Amino acid sequence: MIYDILLAIYFLGTIAGLWFVFKKAGIAPWKAVVPLYNIVVWIRLCGKSWRWYIYMLIPGVNIFCFLLLVQETAKVFRRYGFWEQLLAVLLPCIYLLWLGLSPKTAYVDPREEKPAKVSEARDWTDAIVFAVIAAVLIRSFTFELYSIPSSSMEKSLLVGDRLLVSKMAYGPRVIMTPLSLPLMHNTIVGTNGAVDSYIEHPQLPYHRFVGLTKVKRFDAVVFNFPAGDTILSAYPTCLVTYEQAVRDLGREAVLSGNAVHPMFGPLGEVKTRPLDKRENYIKRCIGLPGEDLQIIDQVVYIDGKPIETPKDAQTTYGVHVDASAVAPNSMNRQLDKVGVSADDIANAGPYPHQNSPMLTYANLPLTQEMSSSLAASGLCLVQRDTMEATFTRDLFPNDGRRQQSVDNFGPVHIPAKGEVVELNDSTLPYYLRVITAYEGNTLEVRDGKYYINGKETTTYTVQQNYYWMMGDNRHNSQDSRFWGFVPEDHISGKARWVLWSWDKDHHKIRWNRMFKNACAK
Repeated sequence: MIYDILLAIYFLGTIAGLWFVFKKAGIAPWKAVVPLYNIVVWIRLCGKSWRWYIYMLIPGVNIFCFLLLVQETAKVFRRYGFWEQLLAVLLPCIYLLWLGLSPKTAYVDPREEKPAKVSEARDWTDAIVFAVIAAVLIRSFTFELYSIPSSSMEKSLLVGDRLLVSKMAYGPRVIMTPLSLPLMHNTIVGTNGAVDSYIEHPQLPYHRFVGLTKVKRFDAVVFNFPAGDTILSAYPTCLVTYEQAVRDLGREAVLSGNAVHPMFGPLGEVKTRPLDKRENYIKRCIGLPGEDLQIIDQVVYIDGKPIETPKDAQTTYGVHVDASAVAPNSMNRQLDKVGVSADDIANAGPYPHQNSPMLTYANLPLTQEMSSSLAASGLCLVQRDTMEATFTRDLFPNDGRRQQSVDNFGPVHIPAKGEVVELNDSTLPYYLRVITAYEGNTLEVRDGKYYINGKETTTYTVQQNYYWMMGDNRHNSQDSRFWGFVPEDHISGKARWVLWSWDKDHHKIRWNRMFKNACAK
């Protein structure tokens, strides 16, 4: 509520400031309160060209132009001080009021008298400071560019895709970690992830402004990794999470900072990260708040009914080739032709069969269309794989009690805001992190009884909505099947369009992906 009040003060204060600025410039002050027309009058007051009207209609660009108009307003009142112009850009609601009410200021028509010149050093300083402030505001509250780093969403979104992510779609979040270097996420560029780009305290409370829409099924959503609140400094969270290391080695060993994992090696020191500085992930929203989800033979069921599998979703296949008829190089070219990446081909083999001319490409990620194309070529036998090996500790809720796999999973209930969930030995593993890590409560179990924030209870009322996110590369995706629900306050934005795509295997631009809808399934 407090943020909505501050936002109202910001805009109403700016309009009130324009009222007095217009009046001092000899313009009827009522024009300051007429939406859109006030912008037209303001542009004229600053002596800008007709192009500015167009700039103000472009999302993101209009924020830049708004701040620049405030700065230009200071100049037509002959106010050139660096700190004064910085205040104008940061707090126009205060500065414009002062400018319009102060007896020390007077308007000078820029068409009659040109603004005074400043030094080249000062000009560059102003430009850099202004650009950084504008970029931070645009990146935080309108849209951000996001690069696809891994293959977990292939073939819907490809490695090398550069996405435009809308922060306005679900409503922009308030910056929760204010003391951080601008335009850097969680580490300083050039330090190989060793130096944080922020100071963790103070932390501002979570707040989301009103958005254009709500999260819908099949949206491609960017969010902060829920299991990334505690990390191991030696490894990215997508490779091994803190909780996974604790399950494998024990909490005391991991917290010692000297733990050596048999698969990953030394894990490094344990660190924590604030919510908005956790790693950014992108997945497709599959389950919504209040729904029951289950996966049966790779098909997702919501509330007992099967839902559509994204057209470009991948699962793994075994591709068997007669080496006496098809050379490996020729087969590699065929795989490349249908869209298999060079990395996937290299990781898949081929592996020889003992006393047989057959070669096998194992765990090869393919879409249904790609597998059909390969099978129709007559060069190989294509067999769909199943991931039936159980991962009792690595799959959510990670308590080792359930026989489930990535292909046959659940059922699981996705909590919704206001729901009352029963607490018992069976449900607690599902809601433990909801109650503690995501909603900030303490929970104790004593003599079979549950105590939340010191009070005995048998139920818990959920405080926010949760979502179930999965990658389209179903057999190669670190997603909700491994770490559970995505809280609403972790959601950053909605992927809207592919603006640019670079094919690193063939060193060329993927022109056919330019301006592709990133949420297309």
